[in-house]
Amino acid sequence: MRLNLRRALAVGAALALVGVMTPGAAYSQDDPRSCNDLLGADAPAYIVCTWLAKPEEALGVALFWGANDGAHLKEATPSEGKFLDCSAAGSACPEPPGGGSEGDENSPFPEGAGDGGAPECEAGQPCSVDGHGEGGDGTVAGDEQTGGTSTPTPTPTPTGVQDPAIAAAAQTPAGQAITAAKAVQLRVWIDTELADDWKAGAETFAAAVKRIGALASRPEVAGIRFTSQLGYNTTFKTDEEITAFVAAASDALRQAAPGKRLGIHTVVPELACGANDACKAEMRKRYPLLAPEKIESPLIAGRVDQLSLDSGLLYGGYDAWKINAEQAHLNQWIQVRARSWDVLAQVAAEETGLVGQVTAARIASRLSAPVKDGGAQQVNVWTSVQNAQGAVTRLTAWDQLKKLLPIQRRLAGVYNPASPETDATTDLKKLSEVFGQIYLTTA
Repeated sequence: MRLNLRRALAVGAALALVGVMTPGAAYSQDDPRSCNDLLGADAPAYIVCTWLAKPEEALGVALFWGANDGAHLKEATPSEGKFLDCSAAGSACPEPPGGGSEGDENSPFPEGAGDGGAPECEAGQPCSVDGHGEGGDGTVAGDEQTGGTSTPTPTPTPTGVQDPAIAAAAQTPAGQAITAAKAVQLRVWIDTELADDWKAGAETFAAAVKRIGALASRPEVAGIRFTSQLGYNTTFKTDEEITAFVAAASDALRQAAPGKRLGIHTVVPELACGANDACKAEMRKRYPLLAPEKIESPLIAGRVDQLSLDSGLLYGGYDAWKINAEQAHLNQWIQVRARSWDVLAQVAAEETGLVGQVTAARIASRLSAPVKDGGAQQVNVWTSVQNAQGAVTRLTAWDQLKKLLPIQRRLAGVYNPASPETDATTDLKKLSEVFGQIYLTTA
């Protein structure tokens, strides 16, 4: 009801600008102040439009008040208005029907009344104001509503006393990394995986959400990415499973960490095919859970605020259709932009291929391609990659990355504080020289 009223007021305000009124007002088909031509062809017949001030008249009004550096505005004074003072000599205020009395702002309080209303307190009974119970707001008290005792309000945590779960989270490697990231002014995202916890059952899932919520409660944490490779790996087998998981994770995290943004990471192979129908058909066959409309679904539902799209398949994954990496990149981001996903959520590119020895040209192309045409709003760069044998390859192209200072805020590093190169404090200080944000990987 409140939303409908707000919409009605907004529509009314808009119509007032051009003087839209109903036939109850004087109206003539030849009225020179008519603005019916501005109404759409489907406007109801009972709606008519009359200019309160024609455009040229409105211009004259604006010029009048703005002339001479707003001299008329400076000279203008508020209207004194017309108010009735019942206490003034010679004034007569009518009596309300049925007796009683009415007054204005100068009328005295009724006998026995205090400023704001006197509490009605009887010996041994709870006080009330205006006949209502606690609060005096007209709501029904617990005893009146249910015949029993109302449910007590939980006692809030005393000011200055920290939640034990939050205090414990601050001492973990991820918690200490958040502190270190704050010191070097990095914007922080928690990067975790809740899919396995959700599949393990309600108790395990609830514990994981509580743990992540405690980490994310700190003000320097901007958001939580709660799953990676969604629909690409083998964790889920059906659309229904993915939908249920994303809904459960989104709802739980919105409660555990209110105000934090939520993100997911995945890949949409079909996008890089461009207009090649054979390529698109094959990608849908290979990756049935990753059709564009299926990835779009949680964005439309408002379940997530950020979508990270992996770039891994773009390099060599489309050779069979003679689509090279550069064209695959271009196809993907054109498709993203055409689908207006940025209206539904922030879109980020996920780049894992810049670790080890890479050329300056490779750095520039992989980081600039997603953002130069407006397809992605940021690029997430992995700072280390571990292979199947456990060997870790780290980011080394610091000099080239420092040259990208103009887009630093659009660059985010993905960093695992449990596997530091030196230590979290030293590593994050170095990362802050080239990145504006950091995704802290945590279990």
